Amino acid sequence: MTESEAAVSTAPRNPSPEATTAAEATTAPMAPVPPDPSQGSPGYPVTAAPTRRIGPLTRTDFVRYAGAGGDFNPIHHDETFARAAGYPSVFGHGLLTAGVLGGYAAAWLGRRNLRRLTVRYVDQVWPGDTLVLTGEVLRSGGTPDGATEVEVTLTVHSEAAGRGPRLVLSGGATATYPAGRQRRET
Repeated sequence: MTESEAAVSTAPRNPSPEATTAAEATTAPMAPVPPDPSQGSPGYPVTAAPTRRIGPLTRTDFVRYAGAGGDFNPIHHDETFARAAGYPSVFGHGLLTAGVLGGYAAAWLGRRNLRRLTVRYVDQVWPGDTLVLTGEVLRSGGTPDGATEVEVTLTVHSEAAGRGPRLVLSGGATATYPAGRQRRET
């Protein structure tokens, strides 16, 4: 598939420091990323994001997402239907994975600072998969109006028992921090 823009959730943050389910993943905050003093912008996230693990995913996660997103395609919740369509099982909605990644990016970069989020769907996620989310800064620099703009790359890998990690989603984000303002928790 091609890259597409994805919306960023503005849901309130849950006080849990580590999300372990897909439902918690879009609401749990992350610790602020330590600033890189060499960048001259204290408080701005300019280092790699902490790795976050979500899962294992369940059929219930897929059904809850279907209800929230209004996508009741039976391929995501009906085993018989999915097998008849040639799949080994039901599988997660692509936008479920993208939403989890969007929450991760917003928690890392600060949701008020996030200006752009792109995703590229690479592979499906299955019941029992654990999502491993990572982010890394590609570049950080000033803008003509004195703000700091940070461009990052994002990835989601899937891990499951008996199978090595697989890339399931890749993407990127851009965040802008106004001149003279440090990153604030959102």
